[in-house]
Amino acid sequence: MSRVAIVGGHGHVALQLHPLLRAAGHTPVALVRREDYRDELEALGAEVRLLDIEAGDLQQFVAAFEGCDAVVFAAGGGADGNIERKKSVDLGGSLLSIEAAQQVGITRFVQVSAWGVDEPLPDDVSATWKAYVEAKAGADAALRDSGLDWTVVRPGRLTHDAATGRVLLGSDTEIPHDDPARSSDPDNANGDVTRADVAAVVAAVLDADHTIGVQLVVVGGDVPVAEAVAGLSG
Repeated sequence: MSRVAIVGGHGHVALQLHPLLRAAGHTPVALVRREDYRDELEALGAEVRLLDIEAGDLQQFVAAFEGCDAVVFAAGGGADGNIERKKSVDLGGSLLSIEAAQQVGITRFVQVSAWGVDEPLPDDVSATWKAYVEAKAGADAALRDSGLDWTVVRPGRLTHDAATGRVLLGSDTEIPHDDPARSSDPDNANGDVTRADVAAVVAAVLDADHTIGVQLVVVGGDVPVAEAVAGLSG
């Protein structure tokens, strides 16, 4: 059994992830900023530790990671127009998590990012979206250069639909962001994927050594998650 620190432990993907990790024999450690999340998270099988991603310093991150064997960064600055939160949460929180993992001696690190963030942005993109994309791209680049045993998971457009248990996984070149056939499912031209299925992919890659050093796109598809992850090449 390993202990997995989940940064952004009350986020939509994280809430789906905790019971999956528990079922796989891990102890999810939900890192959250509010004590009143405790009952909900403990009911999902998670241990709860307090960490304010935006206000916390490196030593607070280090303390939150103590005793853990892996980190999942699943935090996000929200869907509103707050540009500074994109910088402080999506980028700053990831950078502190990477540094804290290095200090504690944690090597396994899985990061939930977003599809297509390495591509050039059009001139007319909103300032909020530009900040979000730059934050995610910067966080992914930092993780790739960290020396940790990293995996970056880049979902398509997230939905709150129920889990399907089936996805399409591949590299950025295998599932390019500008490809109109963004999924093996012709009804999923937008590359939608449920948050529950993303959580299932994160849980699966965490224990799959062949996904170390892999940056992968996940969209809705027709391949069972375990089979899709097993078919990835490192």
